[in-house]
Amino acid sequence: MTESRIETIDGWHAHVYFDASTRDPARALYDRVAARFPDAEMGRFHERPVGPHPMWSYQVAFAPGLLADIVPWLVLNRDGLDVFVHPNTGNGRADHSAHVMFLGKSYPLDLSIFDD
Repeated sequence: MTESRIETIDGWHAHVYFDASTRDPARALYDRVAARFPDAEMGRFHERPVGPHPMWSYQVAFAPGLLADIVPWLVLNRDGLDVFVHPNTGNGRADHSAHVMFLGKSYPLDLSIFDD
């Protein structure tokens, strides 16, 4: 088996999933993440499924050096929300299927958007 090199990771995304019943806690977490991690880039607050994501969501984009700070913080402070975390290696399909972490419940994604 060929070993993948971590240097291929350009950054990370954490996608916080929510729905109508968890919109308020999701918004509160959005504000807390933005305040706690000013170097992270906060994405739009989507109240509909977007891209491969089956739930409403927003994205937190961050540099590889922030992984050890952001992910443990989310583990402890996600307030019961589910979070999908993946690297950005340039291979969208693998990054959204083989190279993933779920904090909380996992969900199947629509990987057909990565078909050529």
